[in-house]
Amino acid sequence: MITLSWAYEKRPTENGTRVLVDRLWPRGIKKEKLNINRWLKDIAPSNELRKWFAHDPLKWEEFKVRYFSELDANPNTREFLELCKEGDLVLVFSSKEQVYNNAVALKEYARLHT
Repeated sequence: MITLSWAYEKRPTENGTRVLVDRLWPRGIKKEKLNINRWLKDIAPSNELRKWFAHDPLKWEEFKVRYFSELDANPNTREFLELCKEGDLVLVFSSKEQVYNNAVALKEYARLHT
């Protein structure tokens, strides 16, 4: 099972391997507080795609198409998909946007590919 966790939550309650899926480290958070097992920054959206999307709900469907295309071409995606098969996974993200972000898209991508 894959769950999502906002990096700034005071007390994360999700169980599983905690994986930060952002390209940049969350501002103001120390490694110890975030309590992650892995940081897969190479599967985050490219800077160009991230800037184009800007968490605009009107661009969400097109963002997923472009992001999934990036993931398909990215050799690091294999590591992510293997983690998905190993057990419970918690995708940690720092975006204030809770609905339209790369972690939500990654969860959908994993569902389609595992």
